[in-house]
Amino acid sequence: MTEFLELDGGRLAYDVIGDGPLIVLAHGMGDNRSAYRDMAARLVDAGYRVACVDQRGHGGSSSGWTSYTRTDSAGDLLAVVRHLGGPAVIVGHSFTGGSATIAAAREPELVIAIVLISPFTRVQQIDLWGLVSRARYRRGVLLLIGAALFRSVGLWRRYVEHAYPGSRPPGFAEHLAELDAQLRRPGRMAVVSRMGMSAPSDAGARLGDIRCPALVIEGSLDPDWPDARAEGEGIVAAMPPGLARVEMIDGAGHYPHVQFPAEVVTAVLAFLGARAQGPHGRPERRGA
Repeated sequence: MTEFLELDGGRLAYDVIGDGPLIVLAHGMGDNRSAYRDMAARLVDAGYRVACVDQRGHGGSSSGWTSYTRTDSAGDLLAVVRHLGGPAVIVGHSFTGGSATIAAAREPELVIAIVLISPFTRVQQIDLWGLVSRARYRRGVLLLIGAALFRSVGLWRRYVEHAYPGSRPPGFAEHLAELDAQLRRPGRMAVVSRMGMSAPSDAGARLGDIRCPALVIEGSLDPDWPDARAEGEGIVAAMPPGLARVEMIDGAGHYPHVQFPAEVVTAVLAFLGARAQGPHGRPERRGA
């Protein structure tokens, strides 16, 4: 059931299922919280309470906010954690991978671990050699830039289709149709454009400030980088030593949590079981 959290400037839509330690799932730009449907169900089965949040200007959340940066999104996620009685693990995909990083650095008492799926947390520079030598990367970059510049739902849809290489997960066509309808609502593609043009410098500046364990998950066929593993390892290298590691999902594109939810949840549970700790260095107690 959809619930709403009223904040200065707008309201956020979210839903909560399960009982146990809190995990907050944040989708990337141009998506909505239903992208986490399968992953959320698996985490609930593993004993967690899971909140799926629509980002500002997406899904059931309001548009018309004055700003759409990763710092703004980090504040929204922290507000949800406080509202639901954190602390929490925050999982961020793509744009909100940077949001989760900022949230963890800003309020370490509220964030006990972060999982960054295909995250944009560092300032990006187009790899000219990659454009020439890697067709998947070239097409992904051109579609992303075109969708943001022209605020085109059609180009965004083509990007999303490109970012799911190989077999499509069950319900993919229905989810894509839902996104298409939502993004055609007045002002919604303008939000995607503003997010796409928002450099992740605010997130990159906080990578060295996190104090909680971090897992970076990358798809081996992600078209957003010439080498997804290298991008993930670069993020880990910018964090304090010993806090983070990279997990690759073979055959996945930019949405491994949707394409391969079982594999992603297995990696997340192994990470949380081995490394997630409470805000004062004690293992977080499982249970209500």
